[in-house]
Amino acid sequence: MIVRANGNVNQYYVQTLCMLFFPGAKFSDKEVCDDNMPHLYVDVYDDENGVRCDAEMTDGKKVAFGHYQTEWLSGETRQRVIKIAVGKAVFEAGKELFKVTPPWGILIGVRPTKVPMQYLLQGHGIRETQNILKNEYFLNAKKVHLVTGIASYEMKLTKRMNDKFCSIYISIPFCPSRCSYCSFVSYTSPKLLSLLGDYLIKLKAEITQIFNLVHEKGYKVATVYIGGGTPTILDDLQLRDLLSHINSHCDVSSLMEFTLEAGRPDTITVEKLKVAADLGVTRISVNPQTLSDAVLDAIGRKHTTQQFFDAYDIAKKSGIRDINIDIIAGLPTDNFIRFSRTVDKIVELQPENITIHTFSVKKASDILRQESDKIYSLGTGIAAKCIDYSQVKMRNSGYKPYYMYRQKNTVENLENVGYSIDGHEGLYNIFMMEEYHTIFAAGAGAVTKLVDYKTPNEGGSRIKRIFNQKYPYEYLKDEISLEDKYKAISREHDEFFQYNK
Repeated sequence: MIVRANGNVNQYYVQTLCMLFFPGAKFSDKEVCDDNMPHLYVDVYDDENGVRCDAEMTDGKKVAFGHYQTEWLSGETRQRVIKIAVGKAVFEAGKELFKVTPPWGILIGVRPTKVPMQYLLQGHGIRETQNILKNEYFLNAKKVHLVTGIASYEMKLTKRMNDKFCSIYISIPFCPSRCSYCSFVSYTSPKLLSLLGDYLIKLKAEITQIFNLVHEKGYKVATVYIGGGTPTILDDLQLRDLLSHINSHCDVSSLMEFTLEAGRPDTITVEKLKVAADLGVTRISVNPQTLSDAVLDAIGRKHTTQQFFDAYDIAKKSGIRDINIDIIAGLPTDNFIRFSRTVDKIVELQPENITIHTFSVKKASDILRQESDKIYSLGTGIAAKCIDYSQVKMRNSGYKPYYMYRQKNTVENLENVGYSIDGHEGLYNIFMMEEYHTIFAAGAGAVTKLVDYKTPNEGGSRIKRIFNQKYPYEYLKDEISLEDKYKAISREHDEFFQYNK
């Protein structure tokens, strides 16, 4: 796919718009292409009066054009007006070429709540913000109401936060087996799982360094999140060791939330969840993804539906305050009947949280390598029907949407939404996704994010990312001592926040 963007516009932004109509597109840097090659050409002309954009799009057979012109808009930045103009021109061309209307219009990016939040903070009411999203960003009515509702709800949930809060993420990148759709760095073979003992030793040492830094800088820890991989791949003794270590550095009873991802039902035992409950865990995820054994087998999940129900029963009896269940719409071999039955059965269990994802095609997933010729042909309308059903079912069952995000190459350009019963929202999800405060991260593949929070109306947060080694064997072999590493992070922290003052 060839994309050319001439004028005052970001090339990556245009590529992202292009993927609304060419999911999974790979972009070439060729200077010349023939008429039979799919391409998108965008020309932007801006001057003191306003901006005009012309777009030409072809799938190699048919060609379509889009045009948009506007004056500079009061209350809008110059760059936002340009992006809206480009988006409208590309959208017009794509709709004409493919005869489809993406449900999220030209509102792209991982965090769709940022745009309505900006308008709300500028003093626009809910209704006026909804009209802007509908008329300027081309969202359909369902998405307009969803995203404005979540943006407004998030603002209420986080209004008491301040810049001295932080969260801590702890990575356990090991799994009992690898799901075919997964792109996370997770270790599954017996040889690599043998690293787990040494990994925990170093991980605990890094956790110590993080808490030392947190105390030194005067932070208050809001949430701790142990993710993966599958953290409950640890046996009950290893889990007790890890959680006790966290307890030795932190009064976990003062946390807003302490999450342990169990994820895979086949790793959950009574002993492990008793350890978790005894040592302060308040939230756990038990994730079947689907309650169809046929679909589970097709996506490489090495557990059954019955194992999920058994694991959920253990979690419910453990006394842990909040249970989250993840399911995925649009999975290969799934259909509307199977999915709707899954949603119905999950709602019957009445967990405190339900997160409904849409299947996203990850470049590093096994399923893409195995079925690359057809994986992007899944946009049949089934996923949208599934998501619509889930949203109605959640609302009618007393669950509120409290956070959301979107990913590239998601089937039918859809979204991932977290629902909860009032007072049981997964707060770390909001803090992490909306970048409200600094998150310190330990373990392989973990990323510390220093966040100087600013509202979208103030220009958005300033962020500095500090990456750990991606793979556990690299993490273990790192020759830099943790003491030296965290001295350097301390300096980076001070330089970052001093700069932002």
